[in-house]
Amino acid sequence: MCLALPVRVIELRDGDRGVVDLGGVRKEVSLALVDGVSVGDYVILHVGYALTRLDPDEAQKTLETFAAAGLSPEPAAP
Repeated sequence: MCLALPVRVIELRDGDRGVVDLGGVRKEVSLALVDGVSVGDYVILHVGYALTRLDPDEAQKTLETFAAAGLSPEPAAP
């Protein structure tokens, strides 16, 4: 089974690289597959590659669902 998660881009680096954050866990990833990514954007991340940008509201709903199921470090919304 493969799982891709919404993560927030917190830093852009040289060479189509960036740093993303998921519940305080930060990781350097490739942004080469997605054009025009900016700091603050949400992207779908799979095995170290951002696949597409995601609407912030949809990203939050997805993170809340994963958290409620115990599958993500993001806290569930009250």
